[in-house]
Amino acid sequence: MGYSTEAPDVWDQRYAEREDSVLSPDQCVIKGEHFFVKGLIEIPVRDSAVPTGEVFEWGVWVSLSAQNFRRSDELWETPGREAEPPYFGWLNTSLPLYSPTTLNLRTNVHTREVGRRPYVELEPTDHPLAVEQREGITLARVREIAEAMLHGT
Repeated sequence: MGYSTEAPDVWDQRYAEREDSVLSPDQCVIKGEHFFVKGLIEIPVRDSAVPTGEVFEWGVWVSLSAQNFRRSDELWETPGREAEPPYFGWLNTSLPLYSPTTLNLRTNVHTREVGRRPYVELEPTDHPLAVEQREGITLARVREIAEAMLHGT
């Protein structure tokens, strides 16, 4: 249950031709100066029929400092990497269902076990996305998101 973006909002396909830029399913570097990782904003579904609960996921991109990106990359395939402290970052995905924009929301990126995308924790503000992450959403809201994403409304 969720939706994902293929690249950070600042990615331009022309960067793919540059030697100092790369876009993979998990990481992105632009001009050797801007660094991003893909992670998940997880939102609990409060009225889920599943006894352990369900989670709605937004697959998003977060910018990291060069130092944190290098550290994340060094540990990418290292068992136990989930013990790493979270990395500060800025959300670089505009989710069209939220106002104000989700661009540049403050985040903490939590590394998880090898093979799992990082968990993106939003700063606990009154932004609607941050509120949904903290308080959860209903199945009706999941349907509303699905309709908007599928029909562009």
